Amino acid sequence: MKAELIFKYFTTLNDEQKEQFSKLEALYQDWNQKINVVSRKDIDELYLRHVLHSLGIAKIQIFNEGAEILDVGTGGGFPGIPLAILFPNVKFTLVDAIGKKIKVVDEVVEGLQLENVETHHSRVEDIPGQFDFIVSRAVAAMPTFVHWTKGKIKKDSAHQRKNGILYLKGGDLTEELQGYETVQIFDLKECFEEDFFETKKVVYLPQKFKG
Repeated sequence: MKAELIFKYFTTLNDEQKEQFSKLEALYQDWNQKINVVSRKDIDELYLRHVLHSLGIAKIQIFNEGAEILDVGTGGGFPGIPLAILFPNVKFTLVDAIGKKIKVVDEVVEGLQLENVETHHSRVEDIPGQFDFIVSRAVAAMPTFVHWTKGKIKKDSAHQRKNGILYLKGGDLTEELQGYETVQIFDLKECFEEDFFETKKVVYLPQKFKG
């Protein structure tokens, strides 16, 4: 299952984007042998489990040109790198507290010649600035994640949807999300037909402002 899986669902990619998506597997296989950031099984299914899963966010939210997106706990670069390929006119800041993971991300970004990605080996609390949206893949329970990212979301929205968190999660989220009255949950099985997405979701939590 190669990059064609991506092209099936994203039909307006230009040649450069197609080439970048096609390069991902070789880049990750090469770097994963030196610094293990993705399990062997997941490397074999990279386009399904990592790339297309990351792009589930794009089925829920299209980012406008000039938007600024923060990917917290990016690990090997997900969801940030696939989204950065898809939205070349959007600025992505990828953060992880584990240095070896950011090293792999840096090498992949360089290999793809992505000009719209900045990386930080840091805790999110120490990242300066504010962002339109914060994206992530299940790095912590939502209350913890909201606490980590407090103050990082811009007050003024430039998109139809209010600025906030777009979070890739799976399974039953009832308990974790109780108390968040404005939360919205989108089932990725509505977007992608593969069995992998049967329980996968995008959780959208709009930013709350006092005032």
